[in-house]
Amino acid sequence: QVQLVESGGGLVQAGGSLRLSCAASGVTLSSYVMGWFRQAPGKEREFVARIMWSGASYADSVKGRFTISRDNRKNNVYLQMNNLKPEDTAVYYCAGKTLGLSDYNYWGQGTQVTVSS
Repeated sequence: QVQLVESGGGLVQAGGSLRLSCAASGVTLSSYVMGWFRQAPGKEREFVARIMWSGASYADSVKGRFTISRDNRKNNVYLQMNNLKPEDTAVYYCAGKTLGLSDYNYWGQGTQVTVSS
């Protein structure tokens, strides 16, 4: 059974940093495209970052501030978030999909990130 568990969320002041972690079980992350998404209150879930064998990509809103990485030995994926802004406040979700699929088929339960001004 595949399970993704996020951690590392919390309350931080604008300009601060947080590092989110996603621990995977039941799946070998190195074989999957792994992504981070977020959903703010009253808004649709949106793409934040993605990492695969060829590299990483980011939403324009976080480019230069966030960095996605993976540790295949630990089967973890991370999202380093720097220079956080109040508009980054959201529930952040880790997700995974098999290369070639259009939709992510594995999702974590989410972790809350709140950035105060």
